[in-house]
Amino acid sequence: MAGTLYLVATPIGNLDDITLRAINILKEVDIIAAEDTRHSLKLLNHLEISKPLISYHRHNEEVKSELLMDKLIDGKNIALITDAGTPGISDPGEEIVKLAIQNNIKVVPIPGACAFVNALIASGMDTTEFTFLGFLPLNKKNRKEKLDKIKDCANTCILYEAPHKLLSTLKDLSEILGNRKIVLAKELTKIYEDFITGTAFELLEKIENPKGEFVLVIEKSDNSQDYAPNSLNTFSLEEHYLFYQKQGLEKNEIIKKIAKDKNVKKNEIYQYFIHKT
Repeated sequence: MAGTLYLVATPIGNLDDITLRAINILKEVDIIAAEDTRHSLKLLNHLEISKPLISYHRHNEEVKSELLMDKLIDGKNIALITDAGTPGISDPGEEIVKLAIQNNIKVVPIPGACAFVNALIASGMDTTEFTFLGFLPLNKKNRKEKLDKIKDCANTCILYEAPHKLLSTLKDLSEILGNRKIVLAKELTKIYEDFITGTAFELLEKIENPKGEFVLVIEKSDNSQDYAPNSLNTFSLEEHYLFYQKQGLEKNEIIKKIAKDKNVKKNEIYQYFIHKT
């Protein structure tokens, strides 16, 4: 008789955020497939669980999926866990689930923590309909396509972002979102959990050295509002200046860019800032 594949959600920070059912499944299965076995060992030691571990991550999914499938067909029960949260949500899991279904292997989800769900429910944003977009792509073309989806999306949008890419993402969003609000959920369930609200431009002013993991919950587009095609034009000259200053540009470069954005002569902008130090 074939085994069962369990998709077990694990804590996203606080180790107490794991269900009794998840603990029981982890104790009962024959094998645990983990995104990072060293990381998962900390959780398993905390729960006093000792099981054979198999590494299963983005870079070995194809090979390890076949290995896990052979063991499932042989009757072994396997729990799949990731470093944090629910398998398959911006984490490994999708490929082994597809393969299991193709081979008539029973797949059982074990619910638990999911970062974007917790960010959404605590954001104060509209939860009736939402669009989860995961991480923005690095490829410029694909990134622009996803940003365009956010710009026109009539639902609340949710993104994940790493700390070293956060400022770049906020700069991109500041150019398309106008005055739409963003709730930045930081380090969910951990000691330094925080929720910071503002426009993309305001968040750039508040955050200088991002640390931790972030979820961005973005206000839905309201077509009744008149957003400028380039939201930099919704800024005051001072906000416009600060936007480029934060990117490390010198005064003369900033004035040139503002003049170009607003389609006016450079001297007009220069005269405005002539007394600015």
